[in-house]
Amino acid sequence: MKTTSYVPKKLGFFQKVKRDRQLIVLMIPGLLFYLIFRYGPMYGLVIAFKKYSPFKGVFDSPWVGLDNFVKFFSNKDFLILLRNTLLLGLYGLLWSFPITILFALLLNEVRHKLFKKTVQTVSYLPTFLSLVIICSMTIDILSPNGGLINKIITFFGGSPIYFMQSPKWFRTVYVASGVWAGTGSSAIIYLAALAGVDPSLYEAARIDGCGRLRMMWNITIPSIMPTIVTMLILNSANIFRVGADKVLLLYNPLTYEVADVFSTYLYRMAFTNHDYGYAAAVGMFESVVCGIILFVTNYLSRKVTNESLW
Repeated sequence: MKTTSYVPKKLGFFQKVKRDRQLIVLMIPGLLFYLIFRYGPMYGLVIAFKKYSPFKGVFDSPWVGLDNFVKFFSNKDFLILLRNTLLLGLYGLLWSFPITILFALLLNEVRHKLFKKTVQTVSYLPTFLSLVIICSMTIDILSPNGGLINKIITFFGGSPIYFMQSPKWFRTVYVASGVWAGTGSSAIIYLAALAGVDPSLYEAARIDGCGRLRMMWNITIPSIMPTIVTMLILNSANIFRVGADKVLLLYNPLTYEVADVFSTYLYRMAFTNHDYGYAAAVGMFESVVCGIILFVTNYLSRKVTNESLW
């Protein structure tokens, strides 16, 4: 007796749309948001190639070609801005990324539920504070006049340190405050990935006599490796995008030489010097470099770990 295998009928485009109409409806608000507020304004990038004047508008402002880019690359501050941006971005990645993973792994090993929830809640609290409050708290804690850190230093016989006025301390303060404020919220992603690890793997490892550290190294970390790689790629793309807001809140004339980055320079050119075309050129350069870093990191990740975003 012959048996015939069932071959599902191939659906056409409109049939697929009808089948997935509810998902498409849910996707429309997010799609509209990106089209209107993300991709729509990108036509304004054309001012990077113009001597833009708000009174003449985008299309009537005179065309200058690559003059804004030539002016930027030949600027005496370009290399200083490049150095400061890369160092702040790299230091932030090299410290915050592994600390966040380690925090999530250690918190995952805690068996006391109340203690675990308390630590997780306390670590997540800075997420609800505005950046202004976080920077203000950082300045107060490090103040040479009554700041907590300097009180501890003087208690042990040391002299007060002017953290916020010293160029050699700025990067440490910037990175440390970022780690403190962002570790809790970033760890949630890894904790969610850890919740999906198959418990039977741990049970089998215990039967074989494996300790917690060995299970963490051979089971936990490999199980969440796709999440680690994805977050590493996304965070690497932001190395070149050091936000102006936090730097503006923390720096002062004494730390300009180590604190001034592309985003703060762009801010000054646009809103102090009102050179909008030049500022747009700086912003375009920053975005292009971030895109290149994203593609390179993704390519290297795919070659080394077989994990990538696409």
